[in-house]
Amino acid sequence: MSEFIYKKSIPDEIEADVAVIGGGPSGLCAAVAAARGGAKVVLIEKNAFCGGMATAGMVAPFMTCYDSAGNKMLIRGLFEELVERLIAVGGAIHPSKVESKTAFTSYIDKGHIHVTPFKAESLKIVADEMLAEAGVRILYHTKFVDAETEGDRVTRIIVDMKEGLASVRAKAYIDCSGDGDLAAAAGAEYSVGNAQGKMQPATMFFTVGGVDVPKVDADIAENWGNFFRKDGINYRSLHWWVAKAKEAGDWPLDRVSIGLFRGVEEDEFSINTSRVMNIDGTKSESLTSGEIEGRQQVRIIFNFLKKYIPGFENSRLILSGSTLGIRETRHIKGIRTLCVDSVLGCEVPEDSILLAANSVDVHGKYGPKSNEYITIPEGKCYGIPYGCMIPPAFSNLAVAGRAISADCESAGAIRVMPPCMGIGQAAGTAVAMAVASGADLRTLDVAALRKKLAEDHVVLDAENL
Repeated sequence: MSEFIYKKSIPDEIEADVAVIGGGPSGLCAAVAAARGGAKVVLIEKNAFCGGMATAGMVAPFMTCYDSAGNKMLIRGLFEELVERLIAVGGAIHPSKVESKTAFTSYIDKGHIHVTPFKAESLKIVADEMLAEAGVRILYHTKFVDAETEGDRVTRIIVDMKEGLASVRAKAYIDCSGDGDLAAAAGAEYSVGNAQGKMQPATMFFTVGGVDVPKVDADIAENWGNFFRKDGINYRSLHWWVAKAKEAGDWPLDRVSIGLFRGVEEDEFSINTSRVMNIDGTKSESLTSGEIEGRQQVRIIFNFLKKYIPGFENSRLILSGSTLGIRETRHIKGIRTLCVDSVLGCEVPEDSILLAANSVDVHGKYGPKSNEYITIPEGKCYGIPYGCMIPPAFSNLAVAGRAISADCESAGAIRVMPPCMGIGQAAGTAVAMAVASGADLRTLDVAALRKKLAEDHVVLDAENL
């Protein structure tokens, strides 16, 4: 590949105390938390709205935010505030009202109690309102390009705006890109995927309307005893119809079950079934091919639903995601690393900034049909250490969301949206504290951070679950 040097003078156009890269679930909460903490915040987002996977990717519902027995809501703070705001405008159902083994959970029992159905369109508006109220400067249609560093500090970032390249200078930065783009560009150490560098497969989500849910419920009820796991493969909702379609030549995909989650509207389902293998979410060409394949799979799956599934006879395809649902790319190396043994062992370190009980869920681990799915012991939870957000080479950079320092298996648990929002809130709060005091994020007073998080309704006490 040939190379050339491109030079251009770029004025220092944008200044802030804190720059947040990415307005997905973690970035939204990081920006709001930092601004509420007194920092002047600018949010850089490539789309025309916030929400990331929840809006552009149409990933729904929010997975569980409760302990593994479903008794106590663990992930609260800004996540709970967002849900309550959505409910107020008819855009969500509170997780306390959603039980497992229902249409809301794809009829799954373990690990899915108290999920949160929501409307993506409502989330876009509520996110705008929360950011505006906090005083965040929002820059939509703006993409992160590169980072400059001096010593142990990120000094500025380059962004691509509609009017051209621009620079952003801040006292501290929060990488909520999902892929660790800023941290990687700055030179932070990272790994990709699992120990062999293999990343989890991607999914193209889509929404279907006009479904007769009672008919779907009845078909599932007739097959309650027909849910099982074999050879690393879950045979769950509607696998009996998939088998018939495969015999008839109507099912060419390497999937055996249908992931279907009822939404806020009574006749709508979010479909989490397509599986696009060998996609690298850090590369444009790979994403492009994945999205083309994903849309082809959406067509196949919808045609199958309409032809075979009782209740889908009069259904309509509403919309597929404008971007592929990416589960895994980079894992930034932090001061601490979350390991699967700590997750399954329900360890709660003293520097935990969030408690969660989301199951270990690694798609495609044993092949395209399979996944690894391990639930947390009943009534238990685990903690996410503060140091997982902090690359050791930098004093003013935090990473939030699924790119935090974690091994592949533990990342398979905390990559879903409620934990990402909680991590984002912790990152925003920490960075605002560091900016106000001039502290190094690597040596921040974590006890003071935890105290502030608790004041902001973040659950950190595992003893009283």
